[in-house]
Amino acid sequence: MVNFEPFTCRCFQKIKCTLKCLLWVPAALCALYFTRPSMQSRTDVQTCTTWKAPILWEGMFDPEVYDQNHKKEGTSVALTVFAVGRYLDEYLETFLNSSEHHFMVGLPVSYYVFTDMPEKVLHIHLGPQRTLKMIKVQRHSRWQDISMMRMKAISDVIESDIRHHSTHVFCFDVDQVFTGRFGSEALGDSVALLHAYYYHLPKIFYTYDRNPKSKAYMENGDFYYHAAVFGGSWKSVKSLAEGCYQNIMEDKQNNVEALWHDESHLNKYLWLHKPSRVLSPEYCWDTHIGYRSDIQVTRLLWAPKQYDKLRTL
Repeated sequence: MVNFEPFTCRCFQKIKCTLKCLLWVPAALCALYFTRPSMQSRTDVQTCTTWKAPILWEGMFDPEVYDQNHKKEGTSVALTVFAVGRYLDEYLETFLNSSEHHFMVGLPVSYYVFTDMPEKVLHIHLGPQRTLKMIKVQRHSRWQDISMMRMKAISDVIESDIRHHSTHVFCFDVDQVFTGRFGSEALGDSVALLHAYYYHLPKIFYTYDRNPKSKAYMENGDFYYHAAVFGGSWKSVKSLAEGCYQNIMEDKQNNVEALWHDESHLNKYLWLHKPSRVLSPEYCWDTHIGYRSDIQVTRLLWAPKQYDKLRTL
């Protein structure tokens, strides 16, 4: 005889939770209950961290519900991107134009372009509720210093400007192109991205900084995160940027340089301060990896790299 009792109990508990939400929980929390990512909708991938943060994949969310809720909440997003030296000519226009079609469409977005040559930034046709600000930064002699010093620039602009206008911040590398929806489902208090080249590998292959003299030193971690994309509330991103910058400067004083520069420091920070939302590699994919059955959509793609050309003066 089939025992229906476990199934009946589960149904009863679900109905009970739903009624509790409708009767006792404020409307905003009730909406959150129904729109959080569905952890059971993908069985082929890891959808949740050990600290119960969702790992976001295609099929785990209803885009329209997320967009409607964020519009009601008055969410606004700042996007920071660095286009220094030859990176400005090679990538910025494509990055911004593709962002207009795919990044947080329907929400107010403020672009903050950090560049050493503001006069060379081409006019980009922006949609409604989209603005662009250019911030002049010093051009360092080494690309490694440009990469590491962006943390200080991000922290400064959040304090001076972003926190007065935007609820959330996303920080991007410029050598990428949006190819699909990168929307409000990605928003959270602290958002990290799984690196496309490491998410399938055992942890022994993660390229954490193994130098005990560096503030980025790690023996073990949760995941390997990609510094090409990170974000969250403005408070959270400011804390991350300040923490990474302080550790970078301490390393400099000790004549130490982390293995992967700001990315090494970012991984250390996110190991100590767990992100509340993790983005799957859909949100930053490299087609050179080849076919992967778990990558059902691509939302942001690596642009072709030309390091020999672009990382020289």
